[in-house]
Amino acid sequence: MSVPNHAPAAPRRGGLAQPVALVALVLVLAFFFANVEIQIEGSHGWATSLPTWRIEHHWLLDIVWGGRPMTGYHAWVFPFMAIFFHFPLVFAWTWSWRLEARVIACIMIFWLTEDFLWFVLNPAFGLARFSPEFVPWHIHWFWLAPVDYWTMSTAGILLLVWSYRGHQRPLTAPASAG
Repeated sequence: MSVPNHAPAAPRRGGLAQPVALVALVLVLAFFFANVEIQIEGSHGWATSLPTWRIEHHWLLDIVWGGRPMTGYHAWVFPFMAIFFHFPLVFAWTWSWRLEARVIACIMIFWLTEDFLWFVLNPAFGLARFSPEFVPWHIHWFWLAPVDYWTMSTAGILLLVWSYRGHQRPLTAPASAG
């Protein structure tokens, strides 16, 4: 009988380091993309001055888009970002419901942060003009922010917390018997 010369790896209880690093990276990505969109849209938010098609009114827009118009720009950029956030799963050739929840949470946190930073960093807006009177494409507001911010932040946080619950990864691969 062979006895390994080392104990099996203990599960990692890494705490908050990985989730904090993940959210920090998502916030950095949102910062960069907000700046890209400021360069693309300027002071004309929600692609109002871009040479793209628009659907202004449709009952489905009220349900899935918060009443905002659907534009060709957004029809392409939203799935692009969803694919971008799924890329690590394909690259690592791994998938689980917890990882999918984590990806969806990151997408929600990204879009919420990117949208808010678009206003804060945009010279045509700034935080002072972040209100319904200056932002007509965010139709539904609650307290100081669009309703989407409240629903997406709540759903994103819940999905992220759930995705890490009970998650333990070994520090190293278990020793093979033999």
